[in-house]
Amino acid sequence: MSITIIFFLGLIVALVGVIPPGLLNMTAARISLKEGAARGIMFSTGVSIIVFVQTYIAAIFARYLSNRPDVVEILQRVAFVIFVLITIYFLMLASKQKEAKAKTEIKSKHGRFLHGMLLSALNIFPIPYQAYMTITLASFKLMDFERTSIITYVTGASMGTFVALYFYIFFFDKIKDKKITSQKSMNYSIGIITGLVALITFINILMEL
Repeated sequence: MSITIIFFLGLIVALVGVIPPGLLNMTAARISLKEGAARGIMFSTGVSIIVFVQTYIAAIFARYLSNRPDVVEILQRVAFVIFVLITIYFLMLASKQKEAKAKTEIKSKHGRFLHGMLLSALNIFPIPYQAYMTITLASFKLMDFERTSIITYVTGASMGTFVALYFYIFFFDKIKDKKITSQKSMNYSIGIITGLVALITFINILMEL
């Protein structure tokens, strides 16, 4: 498989996971609005470095699992149930949630790079998400677990995260008063994403039957 394709697969998978409004991208946008784009970019760089490490760990874990098809089969079914339950939870939560204005938290202007690394490290969602996605891509023969492929994919994922945060930094000012930035919309977004992942998982299970 071409390393260019693998790079863009990593970039797209990361974009899908980061584009919906969430803690990291909303924080990057708010830092940019209050302290300038340069601070927002520093924060985003810190986040992207941690995502690189997290995605690498996820890919190594996925490589190990790929040698245990029996374990992968069990995990696929467990993942499907979990993603369906998460989807139902967030969609129900969003439907019952009243709109409220989010409070903007003012932080120190110093150490935004480390702030980004810390906040990203606390967000462990990319590890199971990327582990599952790399196994899925490998099952469709879209990538393998050779060292070059893993590094290329991980680099693409890190770049995809940065691109998503960069988008928020420079376009948040135009959408900050829109409903997309509300907690209710965030919950809907998470529910839709996990629903799509659940659908992909279900299709993958059916193909292996």
